[in-house]
This record gives sequence, C-alpha cells and structure tokens, in this order.
Amino acid sequence: MRHFGHISPAVREGLFFREPCAFTAGSSAQVLSAALGATLYSPATRPRLADDVIKQVSGGVVSMVLCLEDSIDDAEVVGAEANLVRQFADLEKRAVDVPLLFIRVREPQQISDLVRRLGSSVRLLSGFVLPKFTEGRGELFLEALTGAEADSGHRLFAMPVLESPELLHLETRSETLRGIARTVDKYRERVLALRLGVTDFCSAYGLRRAPDMTAYDVQIVGAVIGDVVNVLGRADGTGFTITGPVWEYFRLQERMFKPQLRRSPFVGQAEKLRTALIEHDLDGLLREIELDRANGLLGKTCIHPSHVLPVHALSVVSHEEYSDAQDILRPERGGGGVLRSAYTNKMNEVKPHRAWAERTLQRAEVFGVAREDVGFVELLAAGVTD
Repeated sequence: MRHFGHISPAVREGLFFREPCAFTAGSSAQVLSAALGATLYSPATRPRLADDVIKQVSGGVVSMVLCLEDSIDDAEVVGAEANLVRQFADLEKRAVDVPLLFIRVREPQQISDLVRRLGSSVRLLSGFVLPKFTEGRGELFLEALTGAEADSGHRLFAMPVLESPELLHLETRSETLRGIARTVDKYRERVLALRLGVTDFCSAYGLRRAPDMTAYDVQIVGAVIGDVVNVLGRADGTGFTITGPVWEYFRLQERMFKPQLRRSPFVGQAEKLRTALIEHDLDGLLREIELDRANGLLGKTCIHPSHVLPVHALSVVSHEEYSDAQDILRPERGGGGVLRSAYTNKMNEVKPHRAWAERTLQRAEVFGVAREDVGFVELLAAGVTD
C-alpha cells in the first residue's frame, strides 16, 4: 500500500517531486506510525464489513479501526465479535489487499479471545485500539496483547486512546500522564501510536464543539492536548506518535461564522472544490488538521470517508519544507549555525530546527513531497476527480 496509491501513476507523477513510499503491514513500526494518516473508524456490527474495507482501500484509506466500543450498543457486543470473525475469514478467503486493520476492544480479555477465534485470518490484523487508557487499565491491556502475540506468533501493535476523566481533570492530570508514560515506555515496542479521545474530554464537561470551531478553540481540550504532547510527544527519543482528534461533522450545518477557506488558492475549476468543502463543513476540518501538525500531532481519527483525502493532502510535505529540512540535515552542518532558506524567505537555524527537519523527512517518506508548483488544492482535486 501507499498514500495516493488509488490515483493513477501519471497523475501522481505530476503531483509529486518525491512520491510516497510503498509499505506493508510488516513494515517497521517507525514507518507505520508515521503512515497511519486518516484512520477511519467503522462499527464492527456492519453486515458487509469486508466489502466496506475493500471499498475504502480504493478511496485511499490505509488504516481502519473496527470498533467494539462506543460506536455500538452494549447489547450488540457479542454479535459484533462474531461478525468480526466472519468478516475477517471472508477477507482472508478473497485474498485481497486490505489496509492496516485494528480492533477497538472494551476489555483486555477480548484481545486473547478474538485472536484465538480469528484463527489464521489474524494475519490480516495489525493490532488493537485500547480505550480509556490509564496506567492501571493499560497494563492489563498490554499484558493481554503481549500474550496474544506470543500465542498466535503474529506481530500485534497497540494504539492506546487517551480519554479518561483522570487525564482531563487538573488535580489528577500530572500523575495520570506520568503513569501512562511509565506504562507505554515499558511496552514501547508494542505501542504504535497514541490516540486522543477528545469527544470523551468534552463529554466530561457537557461540551460539544461547533463545526466552525476546532478542538483547540475549546480551551480545556486544547490544554490537555498540549500537556499530552509535552509529556508523551517529545522529540528526544522518548516520545510517541500522537494522532489528531476526531472531526465529528460531515454534512451542512447552519453557520454562525464566515467560511475559513480563502478564495485565492481555489482558482478556476477549483472554486467548485472550495464550495463543496464549505458545504460539508470541511473547511473547519482543514484548519484543525493544520493546528494538529502545528501542535505536534500526526494523522487523525476519522468517522467519515470524506475526511480521509483532506487529512492526507495536508500531510504531504511541501517542496519548501523538504528543501529546508534537507539543508538543515546536511552532514557539513553538524556543527550548527544559521543559513538562509533556499526560498530566501526564512532563517534555518541548524541545531534548534534539527528535530523538526528529521520529522519532516520521515513524513516525506510516507506521504511524499509535492512538486514546487503543487499545493494542497491540487492534491485534493486530484483525489476527488481522478
């Protein structure tokens, strides 16, 4: 699989200075954690789930979560588990390409039980999403995952979801974060990424952000995101990939504020694309994706297929970013110093910008580098019209 692999090679060649790399479920954790992109959630109860998975691959999805937790009713869990086992067997029988597939469980014992019931089709599973992750709960989940991996002989990753009230509440946040850090560090080789459960954060205070506001506009949520990145997203080798929160909207809502997309990038036929994005409340999503990256997050939880392409388009490294990152990391710059960017519009300070440059080149590997005259509008349009 590869990002933008669903569009034709000829179109990709016109978009990319350096195309996204190919990867598989067996690739290194470093590559996979950066490549998750827009992780699409789907309830595990869907009767044609195997068909849905195959369809999403053709739309550019590279990672999916099949959910047994909040997206389904408590009374549906047993049936949903049986449905997952059937659908995985169906996918295995068809011998088709699938995205990175994860199952979101409710309790630790579900992990070993599902791995046993999946049988040989467990090879299609990349891991489990672990809800309401704290030190106490997390240890139980990760022990269960470690045991299931040993029993099946198949590599399984964990993606803990940080969403518990203890993490949100000011008086318990610091110790909760320290406990989470201890746990994920102990099982570092199993933890692919950390996910943020912003809907649960809002729920604790009876809040819900409007479609013309981002998660960062809800100050109590923005503060928690900042603290999570502070403790768990450091660039000194101790940090983890942290993914962006879910965007809840995908249909036209009544607006209070002006659209957030400027007209100038959308010229000619692209004006229709701008209108479509605004009509589906995706201008707010685009702004939130930019704020995710500015705050140290990579990838995003998605609940609708229309969110996937915007996440991926804004994850592509621009030619300017790539040029700066390469200049900063040149071997002869190892001693530091300051240089003017090749675009002559900024200062690149070698030592302070090194970690940024390394992360940028990692993103460039999996999402590619756009040609000098290609921006996110062209990437969006290609994915929509190709």
